[in-house]
Amino acid sequence: MTMIEIIRRDLGLAWRSGGAGLPLAFFLLSATLFAFAIGPDAALLARTGPGLAWLAALLAALLPLDRLIEPDRLGGVLDQLALRGHADEAVAAAKLIAHWLSFGPPLMLALLPAAALLSIDAAALLRLELALALGTPALAALGLTVAALTAGLRGTGALGGLLMLPLAVPVLIFGAGAVADGSGSALRLLGAVSLLLTAGAPFAAGAALRAARE
Repeated sequence: MTMIEIIRRDLGLAWRSGGAGLPLAFFLLSATLFAFAIGPDAALLARTGPGLAWLAALLAALLPLDRLIEPDRLGGVLDQLALRGHADEAVAAAKLIAHWLSFGPPLMLALLPAAALLSIDAAALLRLELALALGTPALAALGLTVAALTAGLRGTGALGGLLMLPLAVPVLIFGAGAVADGSGSALRLLGAVSLLLTAGAPFAAGAALRAARE
């Protein structure tokens, strides 16, 4: 099985199980609830909207954590891939790409109706879409790493959330700050953090998978 076949398989499983649609629905529901909670003050919604959208994206990224690694570990799929000579890091990289494709672009599409609910104007929406394009790979990388580290433990979903939320704070700060920062420095910092996390996640997750198998 090649990396492309692993990506295609994981994407198919995510869509067939409804796992890819769940973060999308959660993102839209969160944006709707935030809009109702703040009220009809359009100016306040416009100021807080980008931060609320990023918070909704972070919470939505937590939902698929228990399905990223644990079902394949229990079903012996990871062992079979290792026996066929696939490096754990390569398998982790394929899973990272599939995970991002299943929730990153759908969240960017869901931001369009959410922006109307949160009174985000066109200029801020464009910067927010760019920030999500840079930041959602970092959320996917954190999610995969945490899922690999907690595979086989009891209460994986809750434990994964507790581990991932503090680690995602820089992504949240730079992502929300990118909308108000006209210099672009927040976007550059977000891109740097995202690149670092995305490059390191396959190695960290691969080491965790190998340690769990041994």
